[in-house]
Amino acid sequence: QVQLVESGGGLVQAGGSLRLSCAASGGTFRNYLMGWFRQAPGKERNFVAAIQRSGGTTYYADSAKGRFTISRDNAKNMIYLQMNNLKPEDTAVYYCSANKNLLGYSVARLYDYWGQGTQVTVSS
Repeated sequence: QVQLVESGGGLVQAGGSLRLSCAASGGTFRNYLMGWFRQAPGKERNFVAAIQRSGGTTYYADSAKGRFTISRDNAKNMIYLQMNNLKPEDTAVYYCSANKNLLGYSVARLYDYWGQGTQVTVSS
Protein backbone atom coordinates (compact mmCIF):
# COMPACT_ATOMS: atom_id res chain seq x y z
CA GLN A 1 0.00 0.00 0.00
CA VAL A 2 1.40 3.35 -1.06
CA GLN A 3 0.48 6.60 0.66
CA LEU A 4 0.79 9.86 -1.26
CA VAL A 5 0.66 13.35 0.22
CA GLU A 6 0.64 16.44 -1.99
CA SER A 7 1.69 19.93 -0.98
CA GLY A 8 2.53 23.26 -2.54
CA GLY A 9 -0.82 24.39 -3.88
CA GLY A 10 -2.17 27.87 -3.34
CA LEU A 11 -3.43 31.08 -4.89
CA VAL A 12 -1.32 32.72 -7.58
CA GLN A 13 -1.87 35.38 -10.20
CA ALA A 14 -1.91 34.55 -13.87
CA GLY A 15 1.63 34.32 -15.19
CA GLY A 16 2.97 33.17 -11.84
CA SER A 17 4.54 29.89 -10.79
CA LEU A 18 3.96 27.14 -8.27
CA ARG A 19 5.84 23.98 -7.41
CA LEU A 20 3.80 21.02 -6.25
CA SER A 21 5.41 18.23 -4.26
CA CYS A 22 4.24 14.71 -3.53
CA ALA A 23 5.73 12.56 -0.79
CA ALA A 24 5.36 8.79 -1.13
CA SER A 25 5.59 6.17 1.59
CA GLY A 26 4.69 2.56 2.23
CA GLY A 27 5.96 1.04 -0.98
CA THR A 28 8.95 0.70 -3.30
CA PHE A 29 8.69 4.12 -4.87
CA ARG A 30 11.12 3.51 -7.68
CA ASN A 31 8.92 0.71 -9.03
CA TYR A 32 6.04 3.03 -9.90
CA LEU A 33 5.17 5.18 -12.85
CA MET A 34 4.09 8.44 -11.20
CA GLY A 35 1.61 10.96 -12.48
CA TRP A 36 -0.14 14.24 -11.84
CA PHE A 37 -3.82 14.71 -12.66
CA ARG A 38 -6.15 17.61 -12.02
CA GLN A 39 -9.86 18.06 -11.55
CA ALA A 40 -11.81 21.28 -11.83
CA PRO A 41 -15.27 21.62 -10.27
CA GLY A 42 -17.88 19.73 -12.27
CA LYS A 43 -15.29 18.24 -14.62
CA GLU A 44 -13.51 14.92 -15.05
CA ARG A 45 -10.10 14.21 -13.62
CA ASN A 46 -7.61 14.91 -16.41
CA PHE A 47 -4.04 13.89 -17.04
CA VAL A 48 -1.37 16.55 -16.60
CA ALA A 49 2.02 14.82 -16.59
CA ALA A 50 3.72 11.51 -15.82
CA ILE A 51 7.22 10.22 -15.29
CA GLN A 52 8.67 6.75 -15.66
CA ARG A 53 10.46 4.89 -12.88
CA SER A 54 13.96 6.12 -13.62
CA GLY A 55 12.85 9.64 -14.41
CA GLY A 56 14.31 9.39 -17.88
CA THR A 57 11.00 9.53 -19.72
CA THR A 58 8.28 12.09 -19.14
CA TYR A 59 4.87 12.68 -20.66
CA TYR A 60 2.70 15.80 -20.77
CA ALA A 61 -0.79 16.80 -21.69
CA ASP A 62 -0.87 19.34 -24.50
CA SER A 63 -2.06 21.97 -22.02
CA ALA A 64 1.05 21.42 -19.90
CA LYS A 65 3.75 21.22 -22.57
CA GLY A 66 6.24 24.05 -22.39
CA ARG A 67 4.90 25.33 -19.06
CA PHE A 68 5.01 22.40 -16.62
CA THR A 69 7.89 20.12 -15.69
CA ILE A 70 7.54 16.85 -13.82
CA SER A 71 10.50 15.37 -11.95
CA ARG A 72 11.21 12.77 -9.32
CA ASP A 73 13.81 12.04 -6.67
CA ASN A 74 13.84 8.31 -5.99
CA ALA A 75 16.24 8.73 -3.10
CA LYS A 76 13.72 10.94 -1.31
CA ASN A 77 10.54 9.22 -2.53
CA MET A 78 9.32 12.51 -3.98
CA ILE A 79 7.85 13.79 -7.20
CA TYR A 80 7.41 17.39 -8.22
CA LEU A 81 5.45 19.46 -10.68
CA GLN A 82 6.94 22.82 -11.53
CA MET A 83 4.23 24.98 -13.05
CA ASN A 84 5.16 28.21 -14.82
CA ASN A 85 3.14 30.83 -16.68
CA LEU A 86 0.00 29.70 -14.92
CA LYS A 87 -3.38 30.52 -16.44
CA PRO A 88 -6.84 30.78 -14.85
CA GLU A 89 -7.81 27.58 -16.68
CA ASP A 90 -5.17 25.73 -14.65
CA THR A 91 -7.33 26.20 -11.56
CA ALA A 92 -8.14 22.75 -10.16
CA VAL A 93 -7.36 20.26 -7.45
CA TYR A 94 -4.12 18.54 -8.39
CA TYR A 95 -3.61 14.88 -7.51
CA CYS A 96 -0.48 12.80 -7.30
CA SER A 97 -0.84 9.16 -8.36
CA ALA A 98 1.13 5.92 -8.62
CA ASN A 99 0.83 3.26 -11.32
CA LYS A 100 2.39 -0.13 -10.61
CA ASN A 101 1.65 -1.55 -14.06
CA LEU A 102 3.68 1.12 -15.86
CA LEU A 103 1.09 1.37 -18.64
CA GLY A 104 -1.53 3.87 -19.65
CA TYR A 105 0.27 6.87 -18.25
CA SER A 106 -2.58 9.24 -19.15
CA VAL A 107 -5.49 7.04 -18.01
CA ALA A 108 -6.63 7.80 -14.48
CA ARG A 109 -8.41 4.47 -13.94
CA LEU A 110 -5.15 2.59 -14.48
CA TYR A 111 -3.47 4.26 -11.51
CA ASP A 112 -3.49 2.35 -8.27
CA TYR A 113 -2.89 4.94 -5.57
CA TRP A 114 -3.92 8.56 -5.15
CA GLY A 115 -3.18 11.42 -2.82
CA GLN A 116 -5.82 13.65 -1.27
CA GLY A 117 -5.13 16.52 -3.66
CA THR A 118 -3.92 20.09 -3.34
CA GLN A 119 -5.86 23.13 -4.56
CA VAL A 120 -4.34 25.42 -7.17
CA THR A 121 -6.17 28.64 -7.88
CA VAL A 122 -4.99 31.06 -10.57
CA SER A 123 -6.53 34.50 -10.57
CA SER A 124 -6.79 36.65 -13.69
